[in-house]
Amino acid sequence: MSAHTHVEGQLPHEPEKATLEGRNKVLGFWLFLGGETVLFGTLFAAYLSLRDQVLEGPTANHLFDLMLVAIATAILLTSSLTSVFAIQAMHQKNVKSLIGWLIVTVVLGASFLGLEIYEFYHYVHEGHGFTTSAFSSSFYTLVGFHGAHVLFGIVWITLLIIQLSRKGLNVVTAPKVYVAGMYWHFIDVVWVFIFTVVYLMGKVV
Repeated sequence: MSAHTHVEGQLPHEPEKATLEGRNKVLGFWLFLGGETVLFGTLFAAYLSLRDQVLEGPTANHLFDLMLVAIATAILLTSSLTSVFAIQAMHQKNVKSLIGWLIVTVVLGASFLGLEIYEFYHYVHEGHGFTTSAFSSSFYTLVGFHGAHVLFGIVWITLLIIQLSRKGLNVVTAPKVYVAGMYWHFIDVVWVFIFTVVYLMGKVV
């Protein structure tokens, strides 16, 4: 079966913007991401206010393993690159390549999530539970909320892969792929801030 077999009709170069509905979805999602930015900004502010309130619990400098977090960061940033390749494949109407890159993105996202779960498990055994201190509560809320976004993204992209396999690429599925890519880039950017503000500052400040 040809990689282009499932492309419906003669799609334009940017099929996600081929219809008014598609353009509205993209615009609406930008507004949604604006709200998400405010929400994460609030969580960052809370964390920065409470990061020194450790009570009897371990400190950030004692807990954090930068090597593990750096590996997780590299994996997530690589998944952002593979999602770019997926969008490029969509613009080339190459459905087989599009699905392939989306699968790689999901696998990388799941790998990142697995490392984060392992990290949390290790922290709990180090005496860093959710209710240990104000620091631990704000840490788990911020990082865990981001992890929940990663999980949602994995499920979302997986469902898109199934839909693309069944219905192919058209002016209905293309905007969905595009906004999912926007979402994935957003959670990657948020993680860069988490890596800097939470982990790097936790080790050096």
